[in-house]
Amino acid sequence: MLCLDTSSLIAYLQGDRGGDVELVDQALFENIGVLSPVTVTELLSDPRLSGRVRQIILELPTLPITDGFWTRAGLLRARILRGGHKARLADTLIAQNCLDHEATLVTRDTDFGIFKRLAGLRLAASL
Repeated sequence: MLCLDTSSLIAYLQGDRGGDVELVDQALFENIGVLSPVTVTELLSDPRLSGRVRQIILELPTLPITDGFWTRAGLLRARILRGGHKARLADTLIAQNCLDHEATLVTRDTDFGIFKRLAGLRLAASL
């Protein structure tokens, strides 16, 4: 299962190139692409989003939030911050959602590297 991050999905929809964009294309073709609920929120927050893109987003499966998610996410963020690293709230929630479901995150956002290093988040692509 490949969890498609906002950065890579936007790049894909804009016709950009890159390893992450190729993985998004593959994940959509093979029906193994999923979204974190946070990614859905980020994408739908764009006031210029077309109806066609909105429909694509809403048709993709979303990873569920499991019991204890908010506690685990808070503890994960505290661990990252305690080490003096940056941990945006949205990134932490996406990372924890992927960790809970053993999903590999497809992203071009290098901020997720700290989650890989300190929490074992699986990353498929980083630019």
